[in-house]
Amino acid sequence: MKKMKAITRYACFLLILLSSFLGACRKDLQVIPEELVGILPADPSRQLQGFYLVNEGNMGMNKASLDYMDFSTGVYRRNMYNQMNPAQVNGLGDVANDVGIYGSKLYVVVNISNKVEVMDAKSGKRIQQINVTNPRYITFKDGKAYVSAYLGQVGVPDAPNGVVVQIDTASLKEEKRIEVGRQPEEMAVVGQKLYVANSGGYTPLNYDTRVSVIDLNSFSVVKNIDVAINLHRLKADKYGDIYVTSRGNYLDIHSKIYVIDTKTDLIKTRFDIGASNLVIDDDIAYFYGSEWSSNTGKFSLSYGMLDVKQEKILNTKFITDGTDAKIMIPYGIAVDKYTKEVFVTDARDYVSPGVLYCFDPAGKKKWSVVTGDIPAHFAMVYK
Repeated sequence: MKKMKAITRYACFLLILLSSFLGACRKDLQVIPEELVGILPADPSRQLQGFYLVNEGNMGMNKASLDYMDFSTGVYRRNMYNQMNPAQVNGLGDVANDVGIYGSKLYVVVNISNKVEVMDAKSGKRIQQINVTNPRYITFKDGKAYVSAYLGQVGVPDAPNGVVVQIDTASLKEEKRIEVGRQPEEMAVVGQKLYVANSGGYTPLNYDTRVSVIDLNSFSVVKNIDVAINLHRLKADKYGDIYVTSRGNYLDIHSKIYVIDTKTDLIKTRFDIGASNLVIDDDIAYFYGSEWSSNTGKFSLSYGMLDVKQEKILNTKFITDGTDAKIMIPYGIAVDKYTKEVFVTDARDYVSPGVLYCFDPAGKKKWSVVTGDIPAHFAMVYK
């Protein structure tokens, strides 16, 4: 398979989609065992006990996997899902697209396998799966899980509008669903409103441009905010604003960050910067850009920090020691809210194991470890 950096993202998406029909899944293969890698001294007193890292795995290859960094022992557990659930001969599934912890349960959204996998958050042992067609992201509020879902067959331009599915976290049953825009992506809850970024990613010549606003009391769409094309990431700060990214069209319209005031549901600020992903901790948004250009056939990589209180880009970077030059494709990001360490993953060539990096608050690398294929999504486990 050609490397993604050699073709456009959309063309690569179609190529991988085709391989999912032509290739065989991992049904006949042996379960891949867990690997334990000691990388740090044990620190049971640390507030961040550890974190789960979901590796997406390439579409059609059934190689999604789950790792766990255990700070209490200093051990990185690679591919721990298979160790804890040996009866699941197909492993975690096909393309794990998000992960979250709510209460005592760990939820992994597995996109192409059309499910949300639910596990015990302490052990990683499987509880059950919830069937959702083409699910993307998950968030939580007041005993409910909310899952965005594309619906329709993967990659088909005439796929129906997407939905947000409401799931009861006690019974693990779907309760209701509401139609939103086309190919909905990340979500965030502010008060009693759920904000949903719609992408329209299956129709590159006619992207969706809206953030749907759902009133959680009535579970109805009360507004659609017109923002920009091909929306993706959506994060809330503590000041009542949400930060939503537009991926642009990979040609002449570039990636940007928009700030929406949830009190008025109006756009208040725009940052003309490439942002593929961001995480907000206290007053700082840490972001990276890996913007693809169909004109040049290359990715443009960038890293930065944004003060969400002052709403301005900072001159400082969260990688300062040159390690960014070694990262091929930044793909996931998280922050320890106590130590302010920043964790960044590198998907590398998308077909071989990635790398997880840890940087101290000064931006210097503390450690790194090899992960599964396409490391992407974090779920932090605090005391």
